[in-house]
Amino acid sequence: MSELGMTLILLVALFTLLGSGIWVAFSLMSVGMLGMVLFTEAPLGDVLATTVWGASNSWSLAALPLFIWMGEILFRSRLSEDMFTGLSPWLTHLPGRLLHVNILGCGIFAAVSGSSAATAATIGKMSIPELAKRKYPESMLIGTLAGSATLGLLIPPSIILIVYGVATEQSIARLFIGGLLPGLLLVSLFIGYVVLWSLLNPSRIPAGEESLSLLTRLNRSRRLIPVILLIAGVIGSIYSGIASPTDAAAVGVVLSLLLSKYTGSLNLRTFFDGLMGATKTSCMIAFILAGAAFLTVAMGFTGIPRMLAIWISEMQLSPYALLGALTVFFVILGCFLDGISVVVLTTSVIMPMVEQAGIDPLWFGIFVVIVVEMSQITPPVGFNLFVIQGLTGLNILRVAYAAIPFFLLLMVALVLIVIFPAIVTVLPNMMGG
Repeated sequence: MSELGMTLILLVALFTLLGSGIWVAFSLMSVGMLGMVLFTEAPLGDVLATTVWGASNSWSLAALPLFIWMGEILFRSRLSEDMFTGLSPWLTHLPGRLLHVNILGCGIFAAVSGSSAATAATIGKMSIPELAKRKYPESMLIGTLAGSATLGLLIPPSIILIVYGVATEQSIARLFIGGLLPGLLLVSLFIGYVVLWSLLNPSRIPAGEESLSLLTRLNRSRRLIPVILLIAGVIGSIYSGIASPTDAAAVGVVLSLLLSKYTGSLNLRTFFDGLMGATKTSCMIAFILAGAAFLTVAMGFTGIPRMLAIWISEMQLSPYALLGALTVFFVILGCFLDGISVVVLTTSVIMPMVEQAGIDPLWFGIFVVIVVEMSQITPPVGFNLFVIQGLTGLNILRVAYAAIPFFLLLMVALVLIVIFPAIVTVLPNMMGG
């Protein structure tokens, strides 16, 4: 049978399984088994056992449950309330006023949680009631939260970057460093948009609160100190080369437990809830990664990735045309799958094409994450939209409509890193491997 026929059979099988609601990991393994049974002579049992064990037995993967646990601990702490108190006195004179708390709060929480959904839930629980009480426009309140929460995928320590690093054998520390400037670029774009919108619609922004003295502002900002110390401890130890991402994740868990104890939100109940939440999420991701690793090996036996890479090279697509096609593909896929599933599902087939086109795999990792961020706020399965719908009780389409400007800003960021790839690569190259 031709490679094209094989590809079509396996694609139909994959989408049928995913559409039927079977777990993503089982779907990936089943398609890999089908491909090996139908199109190869390789010993299925041996390959399955060694691949799943190899994928599960990765030291790089050890950082994943620790960072997830850190996010779970902070999710149950007083962190978001402290951030609102510490940030709001400094934003009352900026056009858009307290809408910027959503953006900066999400940016800060993203740097300690690594998860987009956790960022949306934590900051949303605090900011939605506060901003609604002050009569901020609903569309901007929801839009800033939906857009800014996607920063949890990009600003290190990002769970999805760990997954991409493990799946493509890239340095996780270099990926983290590469995500820093694009993350700051997105924060700047979001703040710039809110400022511009507020200047064009001054009547829709509530009046500022009383002007506080510098001493009062500084006093309130003391609430930010523990969070800043946590970020400095985790990310600083990675960037300075003192600790690997796995070591830094362990440091982060210890610091977040101390921070949670210091704020009075750590007790036996929250400790075990955080531990169980992290265990469930980590097992799900590790299971998906094992399934994807087996599918990757099975695809290698069938020769499909090699055939696709040759096909792409024969089409003489420019790198820009390839990136454009992949962007559309990822956004469509992201409408039906969560971001981690999108990354592990596609790397085995897409990486040979990317390398054939001469695209830097490290740069491509950040590119993929921004595209996946876009898919987080597109219906029907934009995870951030579901989280915000749960917090507000609004119709999902209203939430999606409010997020459209931020979807477009993510597109602008994507175009900027394509035109100026140094935005991603300059820091990793400066700091070495």
